[in-house]
Amino acid sequence: MQEAATPKHLGSLIKIRSKSFEVKKDRDTSTVKQNSYYPMQMEKSEGSNCEVHSSNSGFHFWKTTLQSAKYVVAPMVDQSELAWRMLSRKYGAELCYTPMLHASVFVKDPNYRRDSLQSCEQDRPLIAQFCGNDPDIFLTAAQLAEDHCDAIDLNLGCPQVIAKRGHYGAFLQDEWDLIAKMVKACHENLKVPITCKVRIFPSVDKTVQYAKMLEAAGCQLLTVHGRTREQKGRYTGKADWSYITAVRKAVKIPVFANGNIQYLDDVHRCLNETGVQGVMTAEGNLHNPALFHGKSPVVWEILLEYLDYAEKYPCPLSYMRGHAFKLCQHALTAHKDVRDLFASAKDVGGFRVAANKLQDACQADIERFKRDPINFTQDQDLPLPYWICQPYVRPNPNEERKVDPESRELRQRINLKRAEDILKLSHGEAGLSMNKIKKMLKKPHKNYDPALKPKFESCTLCCNPKGKKCEYTLCKTCCRNRANREMKGCIGHNIRRRDVSEQGFTTSTKNRTSGSCLTNMPLKCTSKGLENNNSKEHCVRLDLDNMNVPCVPGNDPSNDSNAAVCLENLSNNCASEKIVAKNLSEQGPSAASDKSAHLLGSSL
Repeated sequence: MQEAATPKHLGSLIKIRSKSFEVKKDRDTSTVKQNSYYPMQMEKSEGSNCEVHSSNSGFHFWKTTLQSAKYVVAPMVDQSELAWRMLSRKYGAELCYTPMLHASVFVKDPNYRRDSLQSCEQDRPLIAQFCGNDPDIFLTAAQLAEDHCDAIDLNLGCPQVIAKRGHYGAFLQDEWDLIAKMVKACHENLKVPITCKVRIFPSVDKTVQYAKMLEAAGCQLLTVHGRTREQKGRYTGKADWSYITAVRKAVKIPVFANGNIQYLDDVHRCLNETGVQGVMTAEGNLHNPALFHGKSPVVWEILLEYLDYAEKYPCPLSYMRGHAFKLCQHALTAHKDVRDLFASAKDVGGFRVAANKLQDACQADIERFKRDPINFTQDQDLPLPYWICQPYVRPNPNEERKVDPESRELRQRINLKRAEDILKLSHGEAGLSMNKIKKMLKKPHKNYDPALKPKFESCTLCCNPKGKKCEYTLCKTCCRNRANREMKGCIGHNIRRRDVSEQGFTTSTKNRTSGSCLTNMPLKCTSKGLENNNSKEHCVRLDLDNMNVPCVPGNDPSNDSNAAVCLENLSNNCASEKIVAKNLSEQGPSAASDKSAHLLGSSL
């Protein structure tokens, strides 16, 4: 993998080998046909020698709603949240996307919708991206989101294994009829435009036909990533801008380019050489959110800025941790002892402490660089000092990594032993998959025999295991829903509910025994507590919120002797509660009632 050009403002400080991506420079002037759907006007695209079309559709949308955005931050799963978008906009991003959203989950889960569409007034223009493979579900999700964004984007470019399992992203690119149906449904039924993000095919001609199909289906803006779906991970390689150029010449809608964008110079070069309307970056932005301003800030300074936004626009802890490791990747490679602080941080304050520790750890190298920047050396082969924001360049998989002989020999011994263990397990455990065998090697003490695993009874309302102590034979979720509906608690699941009826106020107490004789006693709520409103029923005045009363199962509160037993337990177990007793009955004093009043009085 070749490295991108170094920013000019740091080029004079250290010796750097200047490298750049090879992209074809020769381009022919494109001539395109008139779109039969919309009236067109011809004009020159800024930074390009090709003609583009201004209409009430794609180009009108790009010029008005998107404000002719050229600097675009890509949709990134769990990483393009509101806090990061606001930081990117501060440093020159003109258009942002939400993280990729799952259409089916978005339709079903209101909490997912609320969290996914978190935004603010300054977070515009904004495009919401969805993945999916069902036209109806995709349209429903888009209609739920259309009032909260400026356009809906269909993800046709995700190359990850999870996209292959879920059958979405780049793994839909061979099903043109399905894609056309999804795009057309949104184009005809949404109030906002539909856009698409795609990867290229190995063939230029097929890539161009693919783009034309999307345009005909109603796509109003197309983002082309100049890599195939096989180019990922260690085999990412370079993006081919010539494919993007061919697509730009062939279609009559705005096109964004994606791939090989690591510095601001790459942005300008891509605009000039491909003729696209905008340039999108993902990893370049994650390693340096100030890329569009042409700056390379110190990693802990930009991290602290991000944490300020994360405090203002809260996001999951995993998002913050991911951004911290991306921004500080090179610095943490040099100072591995600080890595644990980032890994164990539990809140924004923890990340601030880790960032300050990283700054302290880098001070010695910073002083050395200030004294002699020309001869400054570092262990990592980087164009800039490791504490400066810069892109991560993946190693070429075809080049052998430089590993010392001792480490190589150790690795060979470990691999040999692992292969022997796998061979033994495969002979002894016939029918097991390789993944199962590897899991058995990692956790040899774990029980992998299905016959020996404990069996659980199912909930009567769903397929989840029921609670062992639940009196309603339900799982916790179903039991909680039942408690909300019937206003009856569950001792086994530790769920408390209060019941209100016309006769009085009753409670299902938080009781770890089998029952309480006070549970169903009719009471009336007064300013002083709970009492029986001069009825002949047994009555106590209790602090119900904190009451934990173990009683004899099956006791009848109308029986004075049983009431005395229960009240004695109450006295022994609730001495800290504010409990006041009145005479249990007006029918005449008895030994049991006297004892009850005495016990309750002594508990104060």
